[in-house]
Amino acid sequence: LGRFRGTVFERDKVNSSVRRENGILGRATREMRGGSAGWKANRPEKAGGMVTNHLSTKPKFGLLFDIDGVIIRGKQILPPVKESFKRLQGNNGKFRVPTLFVTNSGNSLRSQKATELSKWIGVEVMESQVVLAHSPLQMFDYLHNKQVLISGQGPITDIARELGFKKTITIEEVVKNFPCLDYINIKKRNPICGPINPNFPQIEGILLLSEPINWETSLQLMIDLLVTNGMPTGLPTAIPYPHIPVLACNMDLLWASEAPIPRYGHGAFLLCLENLYKKVTNKDMTYAALVGKPSEITYYHANQLLINHAKSIGIDNIDTIYAIGDNINTDIFGANLYDKYLSRYESGEGTMSRNLEKLLGKTKEDPSAKACISILVETGVHQRDSKFIPEHSPRDFLPVDDGLCKPAFIVKDVGQAINLAFKEEKFE
Repeated sequence: LGRFRGTVFERDKVNSSVRRENGILGRATREMRGGSAGWKANRPEKAGGMVTNHLSTKPKFGLLFDIDGVIIRGKQILPPVKESFKRLQGNNGKFRVPTLFVTNSGNSLRSQKATELSKWIGVEVMESQVVLAHSPLQMFDYLHNKQVLISGQGPITDIARELGFKKTITIEEVVKNFPCLDYINIKKRNPICGPINPNFPQIEGILLLSEPINWETSLQLMIDLLVTNGMPTGLPTAIPYPHIPVLACNMDLLWASEAPIPRYGHGAFLLCLENLYKKVTNKDMTYAALVGKPSEITYYHANQLLINHAKSIGIDNIDTIYAIGDNINTDIFGANLYDKYLSRYESGEGTMSRNLEKLLGKTKEDPSAKACISILVETGVHQRDSKFIPEHSPRDFLPVDDGLCKPAFIVKDVGQAINLAFKEEKFE
């Protein structure tokens, strides 16, 4: 495990395949052993003056699963998945433990992803149990009536409409109206500059749903729109700053597919866009919102849906969330960041960073959970024998506290992650 081996983690005495963080997340490990009044699920109950440690039959915890690198790699279902998820089923064949799937994928509708998940894991997954990278954008209603450029793959117009955005334009439509702006491919160069349609609407925002194809075209036209205030008919006398709002989903630099080496994700495209804008204008490109893991807003949104799922299966509250993923800079960092917020919320000492408090205002809901515990699996981006563990957290999340990128637990796969949660919660 490179820098983790022998220094940060020690072998668990009960199960040698599970390694627990030793000291960095001391609060988590101490509290899971009943060392703090903040955690209720694991504290022994007193009955008739005696302490009992019986198994619980009603869970007071919830599970957040990443998808790529945890459940699938590319189109291949990972070996332990179907058997492992049977443990989460009740006698009625449905989930008996509050469960949510939180992915940075953004090229499909929630209903499509729920259908795919149901086939992969062998348990019916409802649309309400799925959080995609763009799902929290439903909360940004102040932008829903603006004319926005949308970028990504898949049914992006339908996705934007489902999120509440009413007026959208694609990169292809911009190119069609301003042909000479798409100039890198010499075979496609068109001397007609446009606008072809004199009534072409001014772009008021950019919505980056997922990595596009033909990056050179997208990068060129997005910079054009940012430096012309959304109407690329010519450079203004002064470049507008702040620029039109940019909302971005999925900050993953890398992700795990069938390929033996991690592949570039949407975070790589964002990195290119940020640096090109900086080079052209000598200013930092800013985001009106960054959603998807590791942002707190995504975990907050998932927390609320997890509470809803718990209530739908007869569970009143959730004390602990276990977040299972394969990417240290995304899944682990995000879960630990949210755990930090829950700790502050519980103590009343502080509020959520990344301006989430400002966004939510008075609509903020009680998260119910007291902690979010990060579990790293070795079936995706992170591999047990890897000695190369780079720091590639998103620009706007830097600098990163060292402790936030260290998982509370490392396990082999999703099956062992479920076993670990059950064991810690004394649940069967």
